[in-house]
Amino acid sequence: MTEQKQSLSQRWEEYRPSKTALFWSCAASVAATLIVGFAWGGWVTGGTASQQAEQAANAARAELAAVVCVERFVKGAEAGVQLAALKNLGNSTYRQRKFLEDGGWATIAGGERPISGAADLCAKRLVELEIPPAEATAISEETQIVQ
Repeated sequence: MTEQKQSLSQRWEEYRPSKTALFWSCAASVAATLIVGFAWGGWVTGGTASQQAEQAANAARAELAAVVCVERFVKGAEAGVQLAALKNLGNSTYRQRKFLEDGGWATIAGGERPISGAADLCAKRLVELEIPPAEATAISEETQIVQ
């Protein structure tokens, strides 16, 4: 009898794995899926997801409070003078934050204390801002009312 060489597909059809080989193949597949999923797939645990959601909520809250802070600062009395005082504090983020918190601009209406991180964002935006003199603001408001 001459044995013929079987093709790969024929050998595949005839293969019958043992229970041990089947078990270890499944275990290796599960391990590979978990490693790939957590390392490169972006999977996270429930605790990590909760932390990320908390951080995102805090950042969004600070962003909103910073926008309100800038708006209240700009529309407040003597905004140009207050802005000059803020800019004269230099690059000290602590002193700028303290100035905005003490002035009440970093506190949302109804809140007891400033939102964490809002004063820093507000100060950063205000330092980059240029407020026109009070006379120019008054003239532009009068022209808007007339129109």
